[in-house]
Amino acid sequence: MSLSHLYSLLVKCPLIALSTMVMATLSVTATLFKKDGVLAHKVACAWGRMLLAIGGVKVSVEGAGNLSPNGCYVLTPNHLSYMDTPSLLGGIPIPFRFLAKDDLFEIPFLGHHLHRAGHIPVPLGDARASLKVLTRAAHVMRQQSLSVLVFPEGGRAEDGILQPFKEGAVYMAIKAGAPLVPIGIIGTYEVLPMHSLHIRGRRVRLRIGEPIPTAGLHVRDRGRLNSLLRERVAELIGHTEPARQTVPPA
Repeated sequence: MSLSHLYSLLVKCPLIALSTMVMATLSVTATLFKKDGVLAHKVACAWGRMLLAIGGVKVSVEGAGNLSPNGCYVLTPNHLSYMDTPSLLGGIPIPFRFLAKDDLFEIPFLGHHLHRAGHIPVPLGDARASLKVLTRAAHVMRQQSLSVLVFPEGGRAEDGILQPFKEGAVYMAIKAGAPLVPIGIIGTYEVLPMHSLHIRGRRVRLRIGEPIPTAGLHVRDRGRLNSLLRERVAELIGHTEPARQTVPPA
């Protein structure tokens, strides 16, 4: 075991666990004073930046100008690592909520924060229930002008390669009449691969693409739109190259 790996296990991982408990408590407390989730999101962004600092990760953001401060979007990044979440919280310049697997909402501290902050659980293995959740989420987006972030691959790519996209993000965007925003994450796989606790200090790139409009589209267009969305994300991470790319140490 290398010194870097040992340092990660003995220092970085405990600090991340401690900061997560502290910030989740602050987030839940924030919802007692402001129930719309805005303050809780600010706490979450601070938590994300804290985790990046602990991990020695530096994030550069490209294309932030593609997002309007008052816009309502479905944000759709590729998914490589648990470090994607803090990178997105620290880099995306507008408030948003996560659409996430329902089992994440059962994790102590984290799950309570997700519920109270207004994030949206999606049940796995029940297509009918998932469709109802997506329809309700689209309604909330329209009513509150709220942006939602969805990992269209449905989970982390175990080998770091871009996986097929599920149609949930596209379905929700069409229902809400909200633009889809392709986002490419490069470098987080090297920071923390799947099934690893070795957190490496690296540089991460967050590339925000131009929004894809959905106004006037019908749910029957979701297949074509889903293919276009995946093509845009693939271009952002390096065209047909694997999502996993070598980046210089931070």
